[in-house]
Amino acid sequence: MNVHEFAELSAGHAVAALSPEDEQAYQDALAAHPEWRGIVEADAETAAALAEGAAPVSPPLGARSALLRAIAVEPAGAAPAVEPLGAVDATSRQPADAEATVAMDAVASVPAEVSEVDEPGEDAEAAEPAGPAEPAEPAPRTEPVSPPTEVVQAVQRRNWSRGVFALVASIALLVGIGWGTGAIADLWRTPTAVAALEQIEAAPDAAAAQTDFGGGTATVHWSPSVGKVVLVAEGLPTLPSDRTFELWYVRGDAPISAGTFAADGTAATAELAGTMEPGDTIAVTVEPAGGAPGGAPTTDPLFAIPTA
Repeated sequence: MNVHEFAELSAGHAVAALSPEDEQAYQDALAAHPEWRGIVEADAETAAALAEGAAPVSPPLGARSALLRAIAVEPAGAAPAVEPLGAVDATSRQPADAEATVAMDAVASVPAEVSEVDEPGEDAEAAEPAGPAEPAEPAPRTEPVSPPTEVVQAVQRRNWSRGVFALVASIALLVGIGWGTGAIADLWRTPTAVAALEQIEAAPDAAAAQTDFGGGTATVHWSPSVGKVVLVAEGLPTLPSDRTFELWYVRGDAPISAGTFAADGTAATAELAGTMEPGDTIAVTVEPAGGAPGGAPTTDPLFAIPTA
């Protein structure tokens, strides 16, 4: 498994979206490559940031109906509920228990504002005896009708759920189609050396050489077309704060410094500075903090890896 494949599994693990088989592959890869733990930590931080942005959970949909049932008497003079046009007969009323169901069915057709509502009259008493007509009183006006609380809550939940699923789907899509290496590095905050290792492993001319040393293993990865060299080491000794590891290209008998690095515990993934030439040997020494004074090694190499 290469670093890119591990990054995909790590992203799924952070949001608990892996199948049992993928979860096992993820755990095995992490145990085999502890230097990839930086990817795991970055993914966990990203998932935590998403969780912190979650909106507060709305009350249950039935809360409003339960409150209405608990109120035995409607306030005097309360305006009758306005039913959606065409949904029910004007002279009928829906039971309180069915309120949420009717509201959900009619949410798409509830008007934003009701300008006038005429009071219903009785058919038997509507006819007046012939005589001078009296001025008719204007029909009472009603306040704009808002959708019930259950409807508002349902719409809010639906919109929030759609937003979360859209965000997760977007992240999965970007990882699945193999975004550019630079974009993945920015998104997951991948260490530079790990991103360089991914580039090397994806190159058609990728090469590697390995050696064992004093209880540890070191591997050098390089690609002439990419122009980068990365060292992956495990089992490194623990150094005091005034000492550091230094990389070298050994070209013939001349050592050329390729930068210093620190280990994460006993493991490290470090990119070499400069350009490797065919036949170079890659070596690591322990030097004073900041690098070897004078540009020459002051200790014997911990290991040396020929690349020819």
